[in-house]
Amino acid sequence: MRNIIIGLVAILVSLALAGAGWFYRPWSEYSPAEIQRATQPDAMMASFRSMRDIFPYRTIRTGENPQNLPENTVNATVSYAWDGTTKTVEDWLLESDSSGLVVLHNGEIVHETYVHGSDALTHNTSWSVGKSYVATLIAMAMHDGLIDNLDQMAGEFAPQFAGTDYGNTSLRHLLMMSAGVDFNENYADPDSDIRELFLGTHIFGRDVDTMVAAVERDRAPGEDLHYVSANTHVLSAVVRAVYDDTLAAIVERKIWQPLGMVEPAEWNQNIAGPRGKAIGYCCLNATTRDYARFGQFYLQDGVWDGERHLPEGWVRQATRPNADFQEAGPDSVYQGRGYGLHFWVPEGHDGEYFMAGVYGQYVWVDERRNIVIARNAADQAWGRRTAESFAAMRALAAHYGDTPPIPDADTRENTESETVTESDTGTESDNGE
Repeated sequence: MRNIIIGLVAILVSLALAGAGWFYRPWSEYSPAEIQRATQPDAMMASFRSMRDIFPYRTIRTGENPQNLPENTVNATVSYAWDGTTKTVEDWLLESDSSGLVVLHNGEIVHETYVHGSDALTHNTSWSVGKSYVATLIAMAMHDGLIDNLDQMAGEFAPQFAGTDYGNTSLRHLLMMSAGVDFNENYADPDSDIRELFLGTHIFGRDVDTMVAAVERDRAPGEDLHYVSANTHVLSAVVRAVYDDTLAAIVERKIWQPLGMVEPAEWNQNIAGPRGKAIGYCCLNATTRDYARFGQFYLQDGVWDGERHLPEGWVRQATRPNADFQEAGPDSVYQGRGYGLHFWVPEGHDGEYFMAGVYGQYVWVDERRNIVIARNAADQAWGRRTAESFAAMRALAAHYGDTPPIPDADTRENTESETVTESDTGTESDNGE
């Protein structure tokens, strides 16, 4: 009996040691323990600016002629009215655990602030701001003649999705976040699909394409707005297929180098090495200045240094609602926000649109004022703070930007027919970022 007990104890100790070895992986550069620690609230600020140390990645290199943004920095104290008081942008940045803020007017840096230990060289993670980059690559593939139109099915390009519900979904409905799939995007729900996808790929190293291909449809596409990260990953697989390269290499060749980005960047993937696949729905890491440059690219209608990189009309189509259910309003799913083709639209938009990522990542564009605002943060109250963030960024745009002309009656009538109404903020747990 004693020998049996000793044998059982030895087995349990061996299993415990094996489990600890798997969790901590002292032989590896990356480990589940490190990932688990990085996602704790008190570690997020540091984690979000060191994702290349926590998750595997591929580097996105700069070109031979990086272009520093021109600077005319003023850094005025900008105030806005909020909840019966007057607050400053500095208050907002500190209270929201921001790391960086860059404001461009006509392509010049007019305001730049870094807090909580960050600086101009800090690589901040994009979270879902990266979705807008993937959508941009779809548009570039159309411009290059590799995709004919948005009504083609994803399975035509990405054979790993052939025969699946995602394979039978059009690029248009994926871009509109209207794929009709059964997917829980609630970040706070420990049993949600997005948590299973994130943990399955990052901690267990599962193939992200295989996991996403298993998602099924539970209603017809094109009927409602349902923000689903897996939609964007399918689009990233289409991009990889049409350009026959890794996502990082495509971003490097099509965006980073042509736009003269100054600092290299990274795109995280599920496992280290050449077999790793980019997490296509998030996980670009770059400087706040280079995020702002991408917004400027959109403000310039997809033209950089006199060369057009996007199809004519794409920017307007992508940054406005394409269907009634994408409009913002009191009855909308994501209150206070509408949607286009992987770009968000605030209520009362009138030429405003933005890219957004969880915990407060923004690239905000105001076409009428010629303003771009890039902001990075680790804001755990980002959902409740959405309306205040809009107020702060609009105050910056009004202070530094052009004064928009007052529309005449005919223009006002046309504008009002396109403008949506503003309501309260999204929820903390499922606000679609």
